[in-house]
Formats: sequence, C-alpha cells, structure tokens
Amino acid sequence: MFMFMMKLSIKAAQHLQSLVFPYACVLCGDTMQSTQGCCASCLQDLKVMPKFSCLSCGIPLDASLAPGPCGTCLNKALPQQQTRHLYLYRGKVRDAILAWKLQGQDMGMQWLLQTATQQLTSIFSPHDLLIPVPMPLYRMRRSGLHHSADLCQNIAKLTGSRVQWQILRRKGDDKRQSSLHGKARQTNLHKAFSLADNHQDVLSSLDTRGKIWVIDDILTTGATLRHACRVMKQTKQPIFAFSFARTWQDS
Repeated sequence: MFMFMMKLSIKAAQHLQSLVFPYACVLCGDTMQSTQGCCASCLQDLKVMPKFSCLSCGIPLDASLAPGPCGTCLNKALPQQQTRHLYLYRGKVRDAILAWKLQGQDMGMQWLLQTATQQLTSIFSPHDLLIPVPMPLYRMRRSGLHHSADLCQNIAKLTGSRVQWQILRRKGDDKRQSSLHGKARQTNLHKAFSLADNHQDVLSSLDTRGKIWVIDDILTTGATLRHACRVMKQTKQPIFAFSFARTWQDS
C-alpha cells in the first residue's frame, strides 16, 4: 500500500511540474505534455538519409543501383573509401544546425545525435579514429567554437571512438565555403589543408586497427571533405568521410 501511494505521489508531482514548467520541444520550443524531447510536428519534419546510397559519395540512389558507385564516382573516384551521413539538411534539421553554429544553442543538435545513437554505433566502432575538418584559426578565435571538433567529441561519447585533431591542419584564412559557389569553392580549398609535421609519429602512437574518419558538420558540394580526405590519404591509410547532414536537390 505504501509503495502504491508513493507512485501516486510521484505521478502527481510530475503532473504538477508539467503544469508549472511545461516541457518544450528541443527543436521548435513549443510546449508539449510529453517528455520525449521533440514534438510530433518536428518529428514528422525530420528527414534522415535514405536507406540506399552511393557507398563512395553518399548520394541517395535507387535500391537497384545501390551501393553504386554512381555515375559521378565512376567518372572521377573520390579520395575517401566511403561517405556517410545522418540527416538531410532541411527543415528542422537545418534549423537545429543553424542554431548551433550561429547562436551556440546546441540542444537540438545534441538531441538529434542522441536519437541517432543506433545508427552512429553501426557506422563507428571504438577502434575508429575521428579527425575533425579544421577551421581557420581566425574564425575559431572569433566564434570560440570548433563545430567539427565538437561533433567529433559528441560522436565519440556515444560510440566509444577516439578523436585526434593534431594530424590535419588548416592553412591560411580562406573564405567561408557557404559564401562561395561552384568552381570558387574548389579554388578556395585547393591548398587549404596540410598534415602536421609530426603526423607519422602521432599515427604511430595510436591504435589504427579501426577506420580513420574525416568529420564535417554539413556537406553541400562535398568539396571540403574531398580536399581534406585527399590530404589525409598522404598518411597511406584508407580514409572515410562523414557529415552530420547533407544537402540534396531531390529531397
């Protein structure tokens, strides 16, 4: 009887708390009764990457064509062995990423990662090494954030993978990729990355039985990941690429 009354008291307290301090959706901020973190409207708006895609570049493909390679990859092979993504960069996913990158509000981003834990553990193993795409030093100083590195740290917490940011370096003060289009993106990144002088020593000190992943937050044209992976290939190790979200014109 005592335990029954205790359960009733806890439920009553939780109900009272929900009335005084209602739960809010982590993506839109609207109040809701559920504790699941995301309202039904936002949950319906989330677009995960389609099941079938090109193994090389990660673009969605028809089931009959997967795992590729797609026509583009057949014409010009990428430096990375494989490219994986979690979400399509649109709707509430886009809003969560922009809130994280521009306003430093990472609640939505954290929730999206935790929701995808099962998918992440199917991609990464504890033996894997995560390399964040480095950003120019002046932008890090101005914002106080390194989004790719933060993404790596969060993935590592969920999967047991390891993070290493002392191998791949960013050179110069190149412009933001989001402000450029087409060939300008390629030119901007042509000599943007380099390996640290001691990269061989760093790799030698690590257990490299797993995969080496180059990690970025958003993939648009793929230029950033492609150039970063091309430089990482100088380590003579197979390189894999991952972005949290990617744009897709047919999405």
